[in-house]
Formats: sequence, structure tokens, C-alpha cells
Amino acid sequence: MLGFCSPAAVGSPPADTTPEPFRSLQVATTAAAATTKKKRRPAGTPDPDAEVVSLSPRTLLESDRYVCEICGQGFQRDQNLQMHRRRHKVPWKLLKREAGEAARKRVFVCPEPSCLHHDPAHALGDLVGIKKHFRRKHSGHRQWACARCSKAYAVHSDYKAHLKTCGTRGHSCDCGRVFSR
Repeated sequence: MLGFCSPAAVGSPPADTTPEPFRSLQVATTAAAATTKKKRRPAGTPDPDAEVVSLSPRTLLESDRYVCEICGQGFQRDQNLQMHRRRHKVPWKLLKREAGEAARKRVFVCPEPSCLHHDPAHALGDLVGIKKHFRRKHSGHRQWACARCSKAYAVHSDYKAHLKTCGTRGHSCDCGRVFSR
């Protein structure tokens, strides 16, 4: 058994003992760690340089936030309004946005003074997020109700998620136990 050890290996510390296929994996992972991506901020900690926007409850509850100034048709998203404007064959110069408008990052605060997200330090990062938050937490109007269990929702995506699981008790095992997944 001692015949397998070489005299040089006895007195010196062992060299890299990583097997050959794993050695290239080790190099690849250290190279990937060297090129770090920009990390997202944790929830509730907005960019301190961002513009703080406070919208009224009425604005947060309305469905069509972007309105065409030519025909008055409303849209939920700015991109949909831009696509619609092309139908009016308006010259491109009138369609262009100002250069600094999209450059500044914005965060949105809740108009409810008692809410955690009313504080700019806990502002939400996008318009859809603040609209859903306000409808869920502060709006008494729940317009989407389940026909099976009569549970009502203020946000349509919550209602659609509920419909996928409503009425299903889960999966039954041969032993008699019921599991949700």
C-alpha cells in the first residue's frame, strides 16, 4: 500500500486534488462570480435618488390612466396609448417623449396616511404595484366575486388565481389523506 505514495508527496502539502472534470467547473464559477450583476433592492427600500410620486385615491382606482388627447379613448398602459396614437397618423415629432421624462426613476407612495407605504422610505416601485396595493388594502369595493364560494376580490388577478383552486380540495392519497399539492 505504501508503494503508491511518491516521496515528494509525503513532505509537501497536497496539490489541487480536484478531479479534472470538476476543475473546469471551479474555474467557470469563479469567473462568473467575478462579473457581478447589478442587484435589485430589497422590497420596501426604494432608490433614494428616485422621484417620489403621490397619486390621489381616485387616480389609483381608475382603470384608464392614459387618455388619447385626440379622441379621448383611455388605456391602461402608456405603450398601448403610443400604439393607438399611430392610428391617428400624427407626425412623429408630436409623438416623441421629452428626453428627461423616462430617464428619472419614480417610486409611488400610498395616499393612506396610516399605511406603511405612505412613508417614502417604503414606497412601491411601479404604478401597477401601488394600484394593486391600494385596491387590496384600502378600497372597500370588491367587484369580482366567485360564483362557487362568493368570496370577492378587488384585484382581477387575485380573482383569477382564486378560480384556479376554488372547489378543489386537493389530491387524495390511497391512504385517505388529502394533500393540497
